[in-house]
Amino acid sequence: MMKLFRFMMLALFVLAIISACSDGGNTAAHSQWTWVSGSNSSNQAGSYGTKNTAATTNVPGARMNATSWVDKSGKLWLFGGNGYYDSTRSGDILNDLWNFDGSKWTWVSGSNTGSQAGIYGTKGIPAATNVPGARINAASWIDKSGNLWLFGGGGYDSTGAKGYLNDLWMFDGTNWTWVNGSSTQALATVVYGTKGIPSATNMPGRRYSAVTWTDSIGHLWLFGGFGYDSTGSEGYLNDMWMFDGTNWTWMGGSNTSNNYGNFGTKGIPASTNMPRARVNAVSWTGGDGNLWLFGGDGYEPLPAIVALNDLWKFDGNNWTWVSGSNSANQVGTYGIKGTPAATNIPGARSRAVSWADGRGRLWLFGGLGYASTDSGSQLNDLWSFDGTNWTWVSGSNIANQVNNYGTKGMPAATNLPGGRNSAVSWTDDGGNLWLFGGNAYDPALTESGIIHNDLWLYQP
Repeated sequence: MMKLFRFMMLALFVLAIISACSDGGNTAAHSQWTWVSGSNSSNQAGSYGTKNTAATTNVPGARMNATSWVDKSGKLWLFGGNGYYDSTRSGDILNDLWNFDGSKWTWVSGSNTGSQAGIYGTKGIPAATNVPGARINAASWIDKSGNLWLFGGGGYDSTGAKGYLNDLWMFDGTNWTWVNGSSTQALATVVYGTKGIPSATNMPGRRYSAVTWTDSIGHLWLFGGFGYDSTGSEGYLNDMWMFDGTNWTWMGGSNTSNNYGNFGTKGIPASTNMPRARVNAVSWTGGDGNLWLFGGDGYEPLPAIVALNDLWKFDGNNWTWVSGSNSANQVGTYGIKGTPAATNIPGARSRAVSWADGRGRLWLFGGLGYASTDSGSQLNDLWSFDGTNWTWVSGSNIANQVNNYGTKGMPAATNLPGGRNSAVSWTDDGGNLWLFGGNAYDPALTESGIIHNDLWLYQP
């Protein structure tokens, strides 16, 4: 009887553990932030370890303006940006490539020092020695085969010259391939061709801080940024391009810079609609296949740059102005936390991060801009958009909030990333949201000197 009693008690204990680890036990983790990796101090150097060897001690250095992807296996990838490769250098432009498997970082490619020129090799030929030069604010995609793509940004060409780039690269998980564009800034050309017609000679101009999408059939889309137009003039762009794996096609927008676009009527698609020229916006590909665009820094003659909060949708043919204002520098209307409403709208901002989850919702976090009253400040508000209404989900409606890390690896209702801009983001296979680094608010330091390498997870 005693053995039977012990067995029954053990069985009940095991059942209790299983119950705690099932949906009921995980409920506490949902709608909460978890500090997963990296430091809770700013301006940290990288710990590279051995190339292509994962280790718990590996971690990328603090950085902002980096580029990110998620591959078909669910790994999170990080490239470049400006930040720290060691404790003595700040603000260097980087070309290191990392991946994160959910528990460990791996340094995969590139240098563990800064300001590196690109090694282009032969166009179209992958090689172990090929590597893009150090850069910030590059554009990125993941294709249907799981390859990582990188375009342009601000950084170093093959000669070590620093400036805007228009080179297109592909990474197959092992090697980089220089696919398209120029290896030197001096020889870079801009060729728009005929709108809607692909051509081997078409080429977007050198630029940084554009936005991207991958559509349902694997085409790569590029919009806007700051760079060079068809006349060779430098400015804010609103041109839209598509790359089919072989050729570029100019699909819409203007081939000259500093264009105001055309809002049309809210909610009504039209062939004449076009978002204004901008940089540092965010984008999503929705579950319905539509391409979404929000905010950024827009062109304005005076004061030359303004923050936007307009939300747009592109259906493959026409743009629709969906939400937000056609005026700049708007404060947010937050409503009640957790409650969607037609009147809710995030404030104007740039340098935010975005995700699309597995339920078709669009997510937006932070950036530099307007909260409920503040202007030009660091934000940490988290929003979701269900296709009709915005919901203020988490974070503060007041700018310049500090980080609240809690315990590493432990979700908690009180955990929260502080106000930040120029971070990077990923969505994993489970629809969870990941956030890394960026330029964060710290009341004890000047804004320009605060860069993080903290990795956060949010489970919707």
